[in-house]
Amino acid sequence: MRLVGYDNADARLLTRQLQQEYVERYGEPDDTPMEWDEFSPPHGHFIVGYDAGEPIAMGGWRFSDAVRVHLGLPERVVELKRMYVVPDRRKQGHARGILTHLERSAATAGAGWMVLETGAMQPEAVALYRSCGYDEVPAFGHYADSPHSIHLGKRLSPG
Repeated sequence: MRLVGYDNADARLLTRQLQQEYVERYGEPDDTPMEWDEFSPPHGHFIVGYDAGEPIAMGGWRFSDAVRVHLGLPERVVELKRMYVVPDRRKQGHARGILTHLERSAATAGAGWMVLETGAMQPEAVALYRSCGYDEVPAFGHYADSPHSIHLGKRLSPG
């Protein structure tokens, strides 16, 4: 795994693949407003996982005071974004490894909670998050009113 900027060429390549998967599953890409620098320290963190030099997985988090206030949480909150593993590398533990790294780095950066939004058309993602201790939280953010959205969160162990 490598810490990269969200505008890194490999991150952009994997993001295009992820957006295509959203089009296949939902009929349109994810249009959540995101800025490249939100995922750069100290505001966030973004990683790409590699195998034999090829980018195969990615994920990141960004601090979100708006979500913290909306959910009424006293601790700092990070929002998990752009978790993705290329299709031929799934079910090999890469997503769990990326998620574990992101949780630890967020806790080390001072976050008390990690929250995320995923969709009902991504049952494998929902299963991963639930198996890692994520529970439902009130709907928040760009897809708060979407009937296909699932909002989850997890209290992080201090870093």
